[in-house]
Amino acid sequence: MMPPMLTKDAPLTRRRSPHRDGWLVYAADVMAGSIVKESGLAGSEHWVWRCGFYPGSNPGERRSGTAATFEEARLQFERAWMAFVARRTEADFDRWRDHRDWTLRKYAAIDRGEQVPLR
Repeated sequence: MMPPMLTKDAPLTRRRSPHRDGWLVYAADVMAGSIVKESGLAGSEHWVWRCGFYPGSNPGERRSGTAATFEEARLQFERAWMAFVARRTEADFDRWRDHRDWTLRKYAAIDRGEQVPLR
């Protein structure tokens, strides 16, 4: 029997951002970052990428950059992701998942009018 695939080995996939012109990038169920179009001075457009996640990483480990085209931004993101993920363990991905799940439970409790328990 093959061992399960580690999150760090999962292929990157994109989902349309519901709030911006661009993409949310995932490794399995963990949001690895984003690539979005932004307007600059005098209406010039460029792509901005942000790579990494927290919790599950240390301050300063996440990376970001800009590119003239989506394809350039995607390639830069992929290089940054390879460097970022090389320093991650499965426990790092689990810390992000735990935080995501806690946040969902917290806001569901607020929506029901309940007092949110301290973590």
